[in-house]
Amino acid sequence: MPIRVLIADDHGLLRQGIRDVLELEEDFAVIAEAGDGEETLRKTAELEPDILLLDINIPKINGLEVLKRVTASQPSIRVVVLTIQDDENYVLEVIKSGAAGYLLKDIEPGMLVKAIRTVYEGKSYVYPTLATRVFGEISRKAERKRATLRIYGNKREEHLTYREIEVLQLICQGMSNQEIAGKLFLSEKTVKNHLTNIFRKINVNDRTQAALYALKQKIVALD
Repeated sequence: MPIRVLIADDHGLLRQGIRDVLELEEDFAVIAEAGDGEETLRKTAELEPDILLLDINIPKINGLEVLKRVTASQPSIRVVVLTIQDDENYVLEVIKSGAAGYLLKDIEPGMLVKAIRTVYEGKSYVYPTLATRVFGEISRKAERKRATLRIYGNKREEHLTYREIEVLQLICQGMSNQEIAGKLFLSEKTVKNHLTNIFRKINVNDRTQAALYALKQKIVALD
């Protein structure tokens, strides 16, 4: 089955450009387009796409509100935000509101395709030049707020051990493997083993994705 995509943007030329890029791929199907927030909500409810590619600045109902409504009412739909906003605090706000991906509009076609596939697989994707800044902002917030640990009993978190959650918390504080080892009185090899297990269990590939996961799932609280 192809990845079913709904493109929501108020610029018809951009929508067409995105459609042209995605339709070159055999595993994509653009099932609809929308030019404003009201149309986006209506078509999302009717068509239930796999991916909603969402311009955050669309008219009538703004994209952030659309994002919140879609993720609340149709959580199986993965929302990828496409915008010109490159402020790391704004990225964090969008991610906390439920977005699985965050892309800038100057993205290369190949990266757009990769990002959508990554999100479709259940992972997060942040525009590469923003990822380091976002990770840094998570670290700064965690340091200022002394991020508190929250352990939930839902199925997504219960398979993480307490020690793995401790390591994940310290990742969000920007600590290196060596610093984590010193903090928890472990060897660096043991920390690496914990990281490998964490990445596998939460289905991510790197520390940035792990930190975003922890933020979205409220494993750590930054405010």
